[in-house]
Amino acid sequence: MITTVTGKNQITIPAKLVRRLNIRSGTRIDWSLGEDDELIAKPLPSRGSLARQAAGMGRDWLTADDDPIAELLAERVQDDENEGLA
Repeated sequence: MITTVTGKNQITIPAKLVRRLNIRSGTRIDWSLGEDDELIAKPLPSRGSLARQAAGMGRDWLTADDDPIAELLAERVQDDENEGLA
């Protein structure tokens, strides 16, 4: 597949590649150079996709009675008290 660079350094990604890689408006692409100045373009996952992958990570290390949010809030209150802010 051959594309042409425009005067504004833009290219059109061939539709076959867009479909295969599920590229959509707003997709970020990481450009790099390989050996012998080979151009490499890798579509990056969206922030939403990364957030969905990260959701719930670490839950395997919690017990049923763990409440990390409550622990964090209590720590912040204690810090404020120690600094004379509360």
